[in-house]
Amino acid sequence: MSDDAKPRIGFIGLGMMGLPMSANLIRAGFAVTGFDASAEARRAFAGMGGIATVSTKDAAANAQILITMLPNSDIVRDVLLGEGDAASALEPGTLVIDMSSSAPERTVELGAALASRDIRLIDAPVSGLAVRATDGTLAIMAGGAKADIARARPVLSAMGRAITLTGPLGSGHAMKALNNYVSAAGFVAACEALIVGERFGLDPEVMVDVLNMSSGRNNSTETKMKPHVLSGGFRSGFSLALMAKDNRTAAALAASLGFPTKEIVAAAELWEAASEALGRGADHTEMYRFLAARER
Repeated sequence: MSDDAKPRIGFIGLGMMGLPMSANLIRAGFAVTGFDASAEARRAFAGMGGIATVSTKDAAANAQILITMLPNSDIVRDVLLGEGDAASALEPGTLVIDMSSSAPERTVELGAALASRDIRLIDAPVSGLAVRATDGTLAIMAGGAKADIARARPVLSAMGRAITLTGPLGSGHAMKALNNYVSAAGFVAACEALIVGERFGLDPEVMVDVLNMSSGRNNSTETKMKPHVLSGGFRSGFSLALMAKDNRTAAALAASLGFPTKEIVAAAELWEAASEALGRGADHTEMYRFLAARER
């Protein structure tokens, strides 16, 4: 696809994930107009070759595909249909890709509201920390009409290595919440094992090595324990507050389907308690600190 044939992209949400994702779109030859509430983020985006705007409507104007990468469903809806009113700047037939970690039921509602304006919506949340956003190897879970996802695929491929079709609209966001519940549960299990083992006298570094060559291996033991927990850095690039929100979403989804499992509810409550105790600025790997303090 020549650069002239590539769709014009609007990108709203130039945060820790959105900024490197938009940079990959620019490197792939897309013309990208972007907005973020942070002036610093807008300057960084402009420095990468993007066209920075001062409003969500300006970012949406002339976009053939509009991407949102925002903290939650409420903000996405407000940006598109509320105070931000970005949808009013979109031409009929425009495709919106919500790459945020949104609530699946709210995504279905948003899709219906946008469809009344002849605007298409797919949900395409991502898995992978900021490093994978930077190198363009995110895993993307895409929900929506197959034709809409096919239209979005060249754009998504510039940001991710694996694009999985999960089903109808909202299914991507459901999968993302459930994935993060499983990830969060694995992280808590690894933290508790290290805390118990260290108190027994085991070397935490040795414990992680053994876990990674044994059946206890998971993403947390492989990618988080040594660089972010044992180092004391706690800078994975994904906040504790967002992990708590994703676990709440998973618990709410289970409850809405008549399946409020004790484990999902307990996980949501645990991450919420940690978020309240450590504050909104805490990295999600600081759950280790919360658990270690709680166990004393």
